[in-house]
Amino acid sequence: MKISVIIPCYNRSQLVARAIDSVLMQTYPASELIVVDDHSNDDTAVVLQQFEDRITVISNSQNFGVSYSRNVGIESATGEWIAFLDSDDVWNPDKLNAQKIFHENNPGIRISQCDEIWIRNGVKVNPMVKHAKQGGWIFDSCLPLCIVSPSAVIIHEDVFKRVGLFDPQLPACEDYDLWLRVSSLYEIGFLKKKLVTRHGGHDDQLSKKYWGMDRFRITAMEKQLDTELPVNWRRALLEELIFKCRVVSEGASKRGNLVISDLYGEKQMLYEKKMELEFG
Repeated sequence: MKISVIIPCYNRSQLVARAIDSVLMQTYPASELIVVDDHSNDDTAVVLQQFEDRITVISNSQNFGVSYSRNVGIESATGEWIAFLDSDDVWNPDKLNAQKIFHENNPGIRISQCDEIWIRNGVKVNPMVKHAKQGGWIFDSCLPLCIVSPSAVIIHEDVFKRVGLFDPQLPACEDYDLWLRVSSLYEIGFLKKKLVTRHGGHDDQLSKKYWGMDRFRITAMEKQLDTELPVNWRRALLEELIFKCRVVSEGASKRGNLVISDLYGEKQMLYEKKMELEFG
């Protein structure tokens, strides 16, 4: 089982070595580790040089974003399985081995994720129930917010050939978008083992950079409107679209942004009409 690991990185010179070390110390070694440097302007390049021939470094000519970087890694990978690790996260040494064994025992499952530990601003926190990781046919559970983590998954290359890659046009929630496309077509395996440590609270995280993250989730959900979904998933999709459009519209109104408020208010009414027509 050949596994290619991809670490996208931008200005993480203080953290990326820790992530790389956690991959190199795996009890089941990856066939390759690709670090995609998204045109960092700190000392990231210097840090990467210390790993020399143990990793493959791809340097983007511009700062294109995390989706572009992950896609570059996917397209360059030689392994049949792809695993991602965010540059601020860390793997347990048995992470890849546990998922290798899982997929050997469940050959029909083409994507799996493990559980994780959360660290925010250096302090361990307990995720809320709504963030709980799940497995199975979980499309409807993925609608409210992202319950699949890039650092926790391993995916067969055939999945990307069918659903496509990360959407570089989305400035945030790009993983949410991909997991919706994947979970609508694939069962997701789940290992109830905390094999990833996620570190949050950084000032450069996308959730802090952009207001109204539901705007990007709405865009991702709208892509699903023209796909064939089971009736219960279709209804759940419309219900979540109506809810998130209302949240964004009301939030924009409170901020005095009437253009955005009106736009999402109109979307809300559109999806309410669709719901009425399709489900009465």
